[in-house]
Amino acid sequence: MELSSPLTYTGDPRTAADRAAALESAGLDAVWVAEAYGFDSPTIMGYLAARTERMRIGSAVLNVYSRSPALIAQTAAGLDALTGGRALLGIGASGPQVVEGWHGRRYDRPLGRTREVIELSRRIWRREVIEHRGVTDLPLPPEKGGTLGKPLKLLTHPVRDTIPVYVAALGPANVRMTAELADGWLPFLYAPEHAAQVWGPSLAEGAAKRDPALGPLAVVAGGLLAVDDDAEAVHDLMRPTVALYVGGMGAPGRNFYHDLICSYGYEAAAAAIQEHYLAGRRKEAETAVPAELLARICLAGPEGHVRERVEAFRESGVTMLNVTPVGADPARLIERVRGWL
Repeated sequence: MELSSPLTYTGDPRTAADRAAALESAGLDAVWVAEAYGFDSPTIMGYLAARTERMRIGSAVLNVYSRSPALIAQTAAGLDALTGGRALLGIGASGPQVVEGWHGRRYDRPLGRTREVIELSRRIWRREVIEHRGVTDLPLPPEKGGTLGKPLKLLTHPVRDTIPVYVAALGPANVRMTAELADGWLPFLYAPEHAAQVWGPSLAEGAAKRDPALGPLAVVAGGLLAVDDDAEAVHDLMRPTVALYVGGMGAPGRNFYHDLICSYGYEAAAAAIQEHYLAGRRKEAETAVPAELLARICLAGPEGHVRERVEAFRESGVTMLNVTPVGADPARLIERVRGWL
């Protein structure tokens, strides 16, 4: 099992990149750069390319609405060139509040758009002349306002013609498509004890249609990491994040994270979190997050317990443990966990 870490996307990105470079020296295999509606991730990934030598650099995630499929493919090819073949392209649909509220794009056909980005990116990296009809038409046809467009291929020569594509997916249809088409899967708020029940059927259905040439699906998941620290205090650090996503990342009935926690069996807690959060009662929402859930999505406590959590993630199918080290010496913590893998 490999080891990765998400880059903190609040605060000074240069300081975060410096920390990531230190973790590379400690044995980190990859870093994932989020975007949301803060700093863009490609700029930071380019800076990371110059600050690192070995570890892979991935987007987690570029949404499939705010950039065209061709631009997403170009961005991944550019990062791959800067890193000498260390790029990972993480994509996802994001959610309607960000897509419509921040990017001003209509939130429609999320699966079709994601599938299209995967397929077009791979064709673009192979430097095919692109003609395509779908959610995006290339070239733009006259009936949609096109006048001068002609089929093109990527101008430059990529370092690799196959850059790994990872998809952030939670719902059954999206997970099924990911298991069929993507190189890897980026679930969030992943509880290993519930993974087989919640996602097992979708993963199996997608795998049945998967091209054997893609190899096994990589799975990237994890959480806050702390060894020998007060586990409850570390879990409390995760409460605001869970409350934000379950309570605030979507309207009632349109929140993927709320639905996920319900599928774990925490329906009453999910309802309480959402009710409090949408009413502006943030602390009450955080308090409503179940302690059992926090213990399952984090890796915190005495060494023996944390090692058991690592094995739980491994046994559930995780191939890259994605952790956020907590404490005064994150590099030492990464070194320690690296030794267990």
